[in-house]
Amino acid sequence: MEWFQILAWRWNITTAKQLAHGREPQGRLDPAAWKAMLGVITINTDHAARVDLTEPLIMAPVPNGGMLIIDGWHRLHKALNTGVTELQAVILTAEEEAACRIFGGEPHNDEGYDAYGEYDEDDQNHDDEEDGLADA
Repeated sequence: MEWFQILAWRWNITTAKQLAHGREPQGRLDPAAWKAMLGVITINTDHAARVDLTEPLIMAPVPNGGMLIIDGWHRLHKALNTGVTELQAVILTAEEEAACRIFGGEPHNDEGYDAYGEYDEDDQNHDDEEDGLADA
């Protein structure tokens, strides 16, 4: 299994690649905009020199954190070092991100969940009442 970890988050990249396989890239990014992040990513420069820049990166929406590259940091590193100004990316859905996340973070839809990520039926019922959806 191939995985990517940043801080207390880890994703199964083997699963992410299966989910992204055969999909057209939906996004483009400027490698320079992500350069600062390389300070917290371990890069094997020998591997980075051999990566294929035509292979799209895989990005995922991180709950309460925006988008994150979960596969392609070596490609980003190579792009920066070779003057490439644009890389393509496949963007996972929130459900796909959750399916390949091994640990870390909160659920994407935190409605009805407490601070520990556990479902709180009382809070959900209260929210339903506010939305006019309370049980009869």
